[in-house]
Amino acid sequence: MLEGYVPGHGEDAWSMMAARTAAERAAFARPLFAPGMRVLDLGCGPGSITQDLAPDAHVIGLDTYPAVLPISSTVDYIAASAYALPFPDESVDAVFSHALFEHLAEPLAALAEIRRVLVPGGRLALSTSDWSRARVHPRSANVDAALRGHYLIRRRAGGNPFAGRTIGTLVAEAGFTTITERSRFREDLPYRSLATYIESRLAAALATPAHPDRVQLTYAARSAWSWTRTAGPGDFLQCWQELTATR
Repeated sequence: MLEGYVPGHGEDAWSMMAARTAAERAAFARPLFAPGMRVLDLGCGPGSITQDLAPDAHVIGLDTYPAVLPISSTVDYIAASAYALPFPDESVDAVFSHALFEHLAEPLAALAEIRRVLVPGGRLALSTSDWSRARVHPRSANVDAALRGHYLIRRRAGGNPFAGRTIGTLVAEAGFTTITERSRFREDLPYRSLATYIESRLAAALATPAHPDRVQLTYAARSAWSWTRTAGPGDFLQCWQELTATR
């Protein structure tokens, strides 16, 4: 299993990622990119954001999972780890990252690598989710229990479902300056699809023999089952913390 990704992470999640665009997800970062810059998209996934991230720059998409990288593109794609970037010191002008840091077990180590490869004065722009501020309505005991189970398996996988709450502090600790943050709320999934998504992830986690959190996850899975079968109209807006900083 990939670091920070819950059991059952599959085609539905990749399809959701592939629908994301630079115009929507990187609007806050694009003013930082100038023609001729070397720009790294860290944790690029299927490249749907990367391909239009900075049309007049030299863009490199990097992801640890080579199977999702595009086969042909005008962008250069590399399979590598965020903890060991394959670039010399001070060789990248800007780094962009969307939906990566909530999956990292060692975000400070990744930030140290980003700072290493950035030129002096280089820019960082990242966006990471914060489930603690996600707007889910209506709420019920079943919805809350299912969400708690989802958070638990995210943590067990090495991620942090509340990464957006602390990302600014971590970026400052890594030595970046001129840090600006803002919160943005987006409908990543319809309300009913969120219920189905969480139910499938909990079921996949329970398929693991002798799971250390089996009791808690069994209760959460039952709640998710009830949620998916009783869910009427509702709303789900994910909280994304958008941050820019300077090396």
